[in-house]
Amino acid sequence: MTSPLRIGNASGFYGDRFDAVRDMLTGGPLDVLTGDYLAELTMLILGRSRLKDPKRGYASTFLRQLEENLGLARERGVKIVANAGGLNPAGLADAVREMADRTGVPVRVAHVEGDSRPVPDGYLTANAYLGGGGIAACLRAGADVVVTGRVTDAALVTGPAAAHFGWEHDDLDALAGAVVAGHVLECGTQATGGNYAFFDDHDVRRPGFPLAEIHADGSCVITKHDGTGGVVDVGTVTAQLLYETSGARYAGPDVTARLDTVRLAQEGPDRVRISGVRGEAPPPTLKVGLNRLGGWRNEVVFVLTGLGIEAKARLVREQFADALDRAGSKPAEVRWELVRTDRADAASEETAGALLRLVVRDQDAEAVGRAVSGAAVELALGSYPGFHVTAPPGKGAPYGVFEAAYVPAGEVEHIAVLPDGTRETVPAAGPYREIEDVAEPALPEPLPPGPTRTAPLGHVAGARSGDKGGDANVGLWVRSDDAWRWLAHELTVARFQELLPETAGLTVVRHVLPRLRALNFVVHGLLGEGVAAQARFDPQAKAVGEWLRSRHLPVPLALLDAPEVNA
Repeated sequence: MTSPLRIGNASGFYGDRFDAVRDMLTGGPLDVLTGDYLAELTMLILGRSRLKDPKRGYASTFLRQLEENLGLARERGVKIVANAGGLNPAGLADAVREMADRTGVPVRVAHVEGDSRPVPDGYLTANAYLGGGGIAACLRAGADVVVTGRVTDAALVTGPAAAHFGWEHDDLDALAGAVVAGHVLECGTQATGGNYAFFDDHDVRRPGFPLAEIHADGSCVITKHDGTGGVVDVGTVTAQLLYETSGARYAGPDVTARLDTVRLAQEGPDRVRISGVRGEAPPPTLKVGLNRLGGWRNEVVFVLTGLGIEAKARLVREQFADALDRAGSKPAEVRWELVRTDRADAASEETAGALLRLVVRDQDAEAVGRAVSGAAVELALGSYPGFHVTAPPGKGAPYGVFEAAYVPAGEVEHIAVLPDGTRETVPAAGPYREIEDVAEPALPEPLPPGPTRTAPLGHVAGARSGDKGGDANVGLWVRSDDAWRWLAHELTVARFQELLPETAGLTVVRHVLPRLRALNFVVHGLLGEGVAAQARFDPQAKAVGEWLRSRHLPVPLALLDAPEVNA
């Protein structure tokens, strides 16, 4: 029987815990160590970096991590696979070779390219999301380190698994299992208790990074190194499975994984088995991420303290509008948000204060620069009592916009540049299949009527939310069959929009995942032009799920008294 392939993660984003690479290499046995450094916002950041220096465009943190740990990885026989190449994977591969020569560590370095697409006028970056085929080709050719540009997050796992087990394009179920494992690992400690709704049940002060023991059939066990912090249980894995997904079909360039077939089982302490994942053919198109500069923005946060918060907010808004009129400059977009953090009869000044956030945007830097900061500063001695701001107003900064486009998969040349410099074209994954919505499964029998008590939804359900461009997703799950019988019938789209009034005028789609006892809501347009535009107070929708959990509704007493609620 083939031994499982142990794939670990040491980075969930550009800027994650620096010492995670060493922790993962020294914490226990591994075959492959991966790192995810790219996000929609990161590609914009790298695009602006490349404008200043064409030789850059990659995640420099990865290179510094590798300089400290490459010898250790070589000594322990651990392959390194990371998408830190960003917009310049060839440049990063050269930098790794130079560093390896300088430090005397003999490693074979390869990279994957082909994701870069022609950049339309007015845009900074255009990159297709590649699958794991290029990574697999590099590893089969003996690479010790593989760096890529824009691949899907799950490709960091499907590539090594396909290389190790010899999977082909038609091994759809096995590939789908690896995609699910990759999706759980991609955000690092979010799988081991980080950002977890029920964090009070565990010690998650410093959660360890996750790893997957992947088997030849694509099933796996999610775990972490012994002695590291955090927890791996069905809840932490469920939360991450729901993160930034939408329907039951999770489409990617390698395979379409059916999330409604996933089965989770607690195999032991900090061990969750994932099995039963079914795969279907991938879609005929690849997603292309486009980033452009959307214009210029500025922000001022006024602190309002004590009595008359609404009146103080009204005064500063009127004064600010008048100041802009007098200056003859009005930004194209002016947005005010009053955040009521104040309390009556507060025991500290901080808890007596509310925040009034002003965001302005315009295509003209001058329209959001001196006119806005000057208007804010000049109010200092002539506005509401207690006037102050959280930070001195600045001159404004550019903001970005992420957009998604799609191209036929056959138009994208996927290239593996092997350790000896040979360029190998990776064949397209076809045959393809158009992605259709899965019919909503039959709901469970509703919970019988009984006494209720008004309580927060979060006393019964967990949640995790996130962003995809201008859309947000909010996944919720429960920990018992009875809670599922209640949630599936109680939390309709109408109820969701009632609890979150900000979503009431938007299109909300509900997806039902009975095997996970979960609902996933996709809110279209909640984030406007996306995270880089920073229009909302919470621009990535990270806390929308926690907002929903804090909302009150009638909850059956039988659920509130259940052991899992009172654990």
